[in-house]
Amino acid sequence: MGRRRRGRPIHGWFILDKPLGMTSTQAVGKVRHAFDAAKAGHAGTLDPLATGILPIALGEATKVVSAVQDGAKAYRFTIRWGEERDTDDAEGQMIRQSGNRPRAADITAALPQFVGEIEQVPPAFSAIKVDGARAYDLARGGEMPKLAARLIRIDELRLIDCPDPDHAILEMICGKGAYVRGLARDLGRHLDCLGHVGELRRTRVGDFDEQVAISLDKLEDMGHKGALDDLLLPVEAALADIPALAVTGPEAKRLRFGQAIRVPHGVEGTVYATTDGRPVALAKIHAGEVRPVRVFNL
Repeated sequence: MGRRRRGRPIHGWFILDKPLGMTSTQAVGKVRHAFDAAKAGHAGTLDPLATGILPIALGEATKVVSAVQDGAKAYRFTIRWGEERDTDDAEGQMIRQSGNRPRAADITAALPQFVGEIEQVPPAFSAIKVDGARAYDLARGGEMPKLAARLIRIDELRLIDCPDPDHAILEMICGKGAYVRGLARDLGRHLDCLGHVGELRRTRVGDFDEQVAISLDKLEDMGHKGALDDLLLPVEAALADIPALAVTGPEAKRLRFGQAIRVPHGVEGTVYATTDGRPVALAKIHAGEVRPVRVFNL
């Protein structure tokens, strides 16, 4: 028997505009299949209820997924007042009700208390591990896990519109680990009206925004035209906020073998080394010594 084909060694970023009702894992599977990619992963889970930016890494781009996950994220979402649900979104079962409804002025006045470094208890239906099990698996099995509060960062939070007494539309920019569902729950409790997320769209992850996002329909159309690779962004597109360090050919070879090189003193911290305009490695510089952290095989 011949050796099983394992996909193309294709490298780069596909920025998906994820549709409603699809898990992040399903989305990665569709993109990987379309490109026939040997390796794929995503940078930041989106719930099935959510739409919007899902950066999908192919090949060597998977080595910098963590850099994208650590970037700021932007969301536009609708809170439905009057009901708290076990999932903190519209997919869950109602667990408490309230007849109170907040005024726009009340919402606006409350938002500053949720900006900055704050503590947030993650939703029970989340991927956080509790004694080795995912919290959502425990919750689905009827055992609602008690999760500890975590320190998160919310950079911006503003009210966009109140289309009717039952709904408010907000926008938020936050750091890694912040849950929009948790924010909706906590804001509803603070306003004494209860609430959950009705609609959610992620509009930015790091430097990837809606301007570079591509729908699954366009992915399919470009596949029919044989132009899929034109949709990919380069691996280094995820490294825009990390300083680049140009190295010589021999220096690049040393880094690829996991060996350190020397540079003039003055530069410290994380960089990505390049040669002839192509990324060689993510590296750390300390006291003039450059040590590779992740090496790219491009």
